[in-house]
Amino acid sequence: MGDNRVVSVGLVGLGRLGRQHAENLAYRIPNCRLTAVCSIKAEEVEEAQAQLGVPYGYTDYEDMLRNKELDAIFIASPSSYHCDQIEKALAAGFHVFSEKPLGLYMEEALRVQEAVRSHPNQVFMLGFMRRYDRSYVYAKRKIEAGAIGEPVLIRCYGLDPAQAMPGFLQFAKSNYSGGLFLDMAIHDLDLARWYLGVEAERVWAIGGSHRYTELAQLQDAETGAALVQFAGNKMGVFVAGRNCAHGYHIETEIIGTLGTLRIGTVPEKNQVAIMDDRGVVRECAQGFLERFEQAYLDEAIEFVEAILEGRQPGVRVEDGVLSTALGYACKESYDTGRLVEVCAPAALSGSHDTR
Repeated sequence: MGDNRVVSVGLVGLGRLGRQHAENLAYRIPNCRLTAVCSIKAEEVEEAQAQLGVPYGYTDYEDMLRNKELDAIFIASPSSYHCDQIEKALAAGFHVFSEKPLGLYMEEALRVQEAVRSHPNQVFMLGFMRRYDRSYVYAKRKIEAGAIGEPVLIRCYGLDPAQAMPGFLQFAKSNYSGGLFLDMAIHDLDLARWYLGVEAERVWAIGGSHRYTELAQLQDAETGAALVQFAGNKMGVFVAGRNCAHGYHIETEIIGTLGTLRIGTVPEKNQVAIMDDRGVVRECAQGFLERFEQAYLDEAIEFVEAILEGRQPGVRVEDGVLSTALGYACKESYDTGRLVEVCAPAALSGSHDTR
């Protein structure tokens, strides 16, 4: 970019995704310096400082916000902390990147939106990383170029690997994740808005827990499906699950008036085919960090470049609010068994990024 300025970043949250973000910020992003890390677990802080060469480490978030060397805060903490941490970082004058969701409740999402709008000169970005995946970006460009005519239906599969279920159950029993539709399907709900270019109007959602029945006791589903009607009679079909035997399966199909696009139909790990007594085997990706490794890097690059260029990034707070509203409608429909009208704030409808 020809810019010698450096964005100094403090990161909070050093779990699996947080650690991946920390490595990207420390080593892989031009004009960026990972200056501080924060976690409630002191051993995670010490390890990150030692291995990544981070000058400052904190176990108290508000202590990190008092560090005058920082320009931006990168939030990768558990979902229940996001709303409060975003508000405090903005109030302290920082640019902010936050992993999804904005909060675990609609009220929190609206609070964050108000906080972001109250600080228009600070960059805010939400981590809908699929918009930065190169296959999804390519599909968006093809749609905009008219390759499939007008997009009218989107079908999304978001399936987590079965091998991750024991770890998820342990997490879910001590932390409220928001449930299947808000925690997992929200990425697909956001993609639907992005590709179709309209907002959702009504939804019917169903689901159940078949192998891991204890999820039902947590008021969650192991596998769920939602049928969504969007404005202009456009349609969305969403399947989300936590018990995928073959791996991490993220698949998207967009049907238009002149053709169809598919992304990730076979969730291949790479281009290698193994031929043995099982036949021809194409191994699958086993998790989100593996499948979207490049997208997580590209979204962080976008955040840093937006700060240096004095602009807002492609994914904005309104995207988080509207996708959360749709996710909550799915959850309400699943809980009640009824068709639910999507109650998104009317002032936000039609706010679509065309990145």
